[in-house]
Amino acid sequence: MYLIEIYKSVQGESSFAGLPCIFVRLAGCNLRCTWCDSEYTFRGGYRLDSDQILAQIESLAPVKLIEFTGGEPMLQEKELLPLMEQLLTQGYTLMIETSGERSLAAVPAGVHKIVDVKCPASGESGSFHLPNLEGLTKRDEVKFVISNRNDYEFARSFVLEHSLAGKVGSVLLSPAFSKTPSPERSAENCLLNPRELVEWMLADGLEVRLSLQIHKFIWEPSKKGV
Repeated sequence: MYLIEIYKSVQGESSFAGLPCIFVRLAGCNLRCTWCDSEYTFRGGYRLDSDQILAQIESLAPVKLIEFTGGEPMLQEKELLPLMEQLLTQGYTLMIETSGERSLAAVPAGVHKIVDVKCPASGESGSFHLPNLEGLTKRDEVKFVISNRNDYEFARSFVLEHSLAGKVGSVLLSPAFSKTPSPERSAENCLLNPRELVEWMLADGLEVRLSLQIHKFIWEPSKKGV
């Protein structure tokens, strides 16, 4: 597989936020979201085989939570899925963060899927593969990155139309972050004030969870590998 980096940090998003986590960041992405903070994954990377990846993961013990992210991990499905199966048999808890543009039907059942459905301001709205909804369970989570009121209304409609609150473990609404943040570790770097987003959520009584990228409040927002 082609990788950008493997490192140990704390999980910054999802219901696993705050837990120690090993991140395996794969190279390559077929989408170009306007607010993307991982454009450095679009090209390049270095190749490791499964044994080499396992060795690096084991060197970061005793952490047993792993997230496969990118880029878009499912672009390397052929090699990724057997590696996931192997890690599950070794007792690791696995997550995959994906746009859901590719079919997720073959992802091992034990993997927690964090599916990032793209809103209009991303420039990639409509890329989500709707049949993926059929395979989501309470183990999985659906995320919407929100830049403005229009994004919020898109997410609200999607959540209600597809009854996501009863289908998945969590529905996450995450304020989009500036691609050129200041060094300050504050909500001023969000494109949408989190308080405003919370007010909309409460007014509508949505069964969703506010998700802030806590790693961007612990470290400088532009710092990589954390």
